[in-house]
Amino acid sequence: MAKTINIQPVTRIEGHARISIQLDDQGRVADSKLHIMAMRGFEKFIEGRPAEEVPRIVSRICGICPWMHHTAANKAVDQCFGAQVPPAGRKLRELMQVMAHISDKILHFFFLAAPDFVMGAGADYKIRNVLGLAQAAPELAAQVVKMRQAGQMMLERFAGKVIHPVAMVPGGFAKPMSQKERDELLAGAGEQLEFAKFCMKYAKENVFAKLDQDALSLGRITTGFLGLVDPADGSLNLFDGALRLMKPDGSYLDFNCRQYADFLGERVETWSYGKFPYARVWGEGFSMDLEAPKGIYRSNTLARLNVCDRINTPLAQAELEEFRRRFGRPAQSTTLYHWARLIELVYACERVLEILEDETITDPLVRNPVEPRAGRGVGCVEAPRGSLIHDYVTGDDGCIASANMIVGTTHNLAPMNMSVRRAALDAIKGGQVSEEALNQVEMAVRCYDP
Repeated sequence: MAKTINIQPVTRIEGHARISIQLDDQGRVADSKLHIMAMRGFEKFIEGRPAEEVPRIVSRICGICPWMHHTAANKAVDQCFGAQVPPAGRKLRELMQVMAHISDKILHFFFLAAPDFVMGAGADYKIRNVLGLAQAAPELAAQVVKMRQAGQMMLERFAGKVIHPVAMVPGGFAKPMSQKERDELLAGAGEQLEFAKFCMKYAKENVFAKLDQDALSLGRITTGFLGLVDPADGSLNLFDGALRLMKPDGSYLDFNCRQYADFLGERVETWSYGKFPYARVWGEGFSMDLEAPKGIYRSNTLARLNVCDRINTPLAQAELEEFRRRFGRPAQSTTLYHWARLIELVYACERVLEILEDETITDPLVRNPVEPRAGRGVGCVEAPRGSLIHDYVTGDDGCIASANMIVGTTHNLAPMNMSVRRAALDAIKGGQVSEEALNQVEMAVRCYDP
């Protein structure tokens, strides 16, 4: 008899979602959907508000990555008002945003994803979680908690708030960095890099070594990819650059973030609160058909490693070269998001050290005067979950007249639905539904860290 299986809520993700799987009369998967449960509405909330208030408001979109929304919003307001950010202010902005990536990646890999691999996908759900991981490897768990907390406190000590920040302002940064603060952050950043190197070694020995063909096939789909690259050399850039849209065959085109609407479209599906972006420029429309998808691309860590030509920090570049020797370019296995996430962790730690080692970061000029005016601005950064776009239009009074946002997770709504369907088709046969099979469907979602 046909029936519907609901996985609600999807566990060990940073947001809220449920999965519905429809079985036909023979117990075969007929359809599946990933339902995003929250209606955001921030594009309407900020209309009529003074633009300088918006970077403080939109940081509430996400309690996990508020710095990314704070950064993208300030960049958009700068453009609306024609503000020029001093070099030191720009460096402090990038420093805060990249530092925020570090704690986020530690959180996802160890707290949310690792239990599936360390404990096993079929382990009892009562221990297949961070508490079970802590019991199985207490020293590792203590180190993970310590280093994530240390990274968060580095942000808080300098910027005042680690969650819902207010440190960036239109025209620059709210305060300069003292030499004492720089020295303290340098010491902490060195420890973070050593931990990132340990994480990569641990994962290769205890997690990635278990990625057999079945694991690499989990939720596997074939899509294009999107991410920021440095326009000068095509290298990975989390803070600024051009958007690169890559087709499944590896060919790509680069475009300015202000042009995003000419290249990307957005669809609304009646069964979801989320928008479904797609590659409008490919001219093939939109379809989530597993065998013949149309307009589908992915964002987030795997996408960024696929689209970039190189990484301009030595340790992360060495890891990227090994990754490409193993899996090619573009790598399509959904499970490889986890591996890519740790390569980015290494990069973020190296990049933080690079920025802090630049003595000009303590220049007291971190902010230029700003005058509200009518204009349009598009701020784009890489959030942990993908390319983040904030598009604002201001009126003569400097208030927001209209806004559009594409957040990182949104880019992956269509791919996540496809990966869920692929995982369900592979795991559920003849109506036999086990706890392990349902967890494999959830694992496909966790790869994207929505």
